[in-house]
Amino acid sequence: MSGVLNERACQLTEQLLARSGELKVFPHALDNGAIVVDCGIETPAGIQAGLLLARICMADLGEVKLVSGELDGQPLPYLQVQTDHAVESCLLSQYAGWKINVGKFFAMGSGPMRAAAEVEDLYRILAFGESPEKTVGVLESNTLPDVNVVEKIAQSTGVDPKNIMLLVAPTSSIAGNIQVIARSVETAMHKLFESKFDVHRVQASFGTAPLAPVAKDHLTGIGRTNDAILYGSAVTLWVVGDDESLQEIGPSLPSCSAACYGKPFLDVFAEANHDFYEIDPSFFSPAVVTLQNLETGNVFRFGEMNPDLLKQSFGL
Repeated sequence: MSGVLNERACQLTEQLLARSGELKVFPHALDNGAIVVDCGIETPAGIQAGLLLARICMADLGEVKLVSGELDGQPLPYLQVQTDHAVESCLLSQYAGWKINVGKFFAMGSGPMRAAAEVEDLYRILAFGESPEKTVGVLESNTLPDVNVVEKIAQSTGVDPKNIMLLVAPTSSIAGNIQVIARSVETAMHKLFESKFDVHRVQASFGTAPLAPVAKDHLTGIGRTNDAILYGSAVTLWVVGDDESLQEIGPSLPSCSAACYGKPFLDVFAEANHDFYEIDPSFFSPAVVTLQNLETGNVFRFGEMNPDLLKQSFGL
């Protein structure tokens, strides 16, 4: 899939722009020609915008949809994600590994623009990078970026500002809520990567997570969306190779392996001075991880759900 992440995401973004009225998103051009798309800050962007946002974040290499589910016996929508290209869609595109900090503006940057910037060690380790003519990124923020933010992205990616598209949504919006909770598989893949596991052994992936109620403010939204993954998501990975390595790494994969497990995410966030990158990285994991070995037929499951904490976080 090398060389196509930005191309695929840009094509899907063009479709979103063509349907902006229907999707309730608001695109506008900055003075340097960049396109910034408001997906929930001052617009009522909804479910369809959120699903498209999640797919763009994955470079259109995965399927994302809402399905029926329940939490402790009560009905609740769940977000379902599946991809046969977990390394490319999740690690090389979707993972929010680029801290965009310019002046007073801060956002967690994800999407295939990361593969053009290559500012993270992940790209060196996985020997991947792109030099696209056009790029697209997704910013988790409650503020729209200005020309200075775009200029920084342009310098890092080597892309002319007029060929940069940025989609922005806070967690306190329907679209932003969906975009973050669509990361169940991504968190499992990143945990494997950080554990020095050969992520290319993963052949297919599937994940679900409860769709948290949209919060009234950005900070509460950060707490609810992360709790949805940490305490309510379940991921299945189809892998190849030996069973012994799966049994060895398995107990460290789910969120319950972290020392801070059992606390609402907002408490952990506060202890880290509201800096995602200061939190124990082992905490960012699904609640339950199932590994299915395609070569041996054996299945290994690790972790546990925590419905009581989810109900507390969601206000249910």
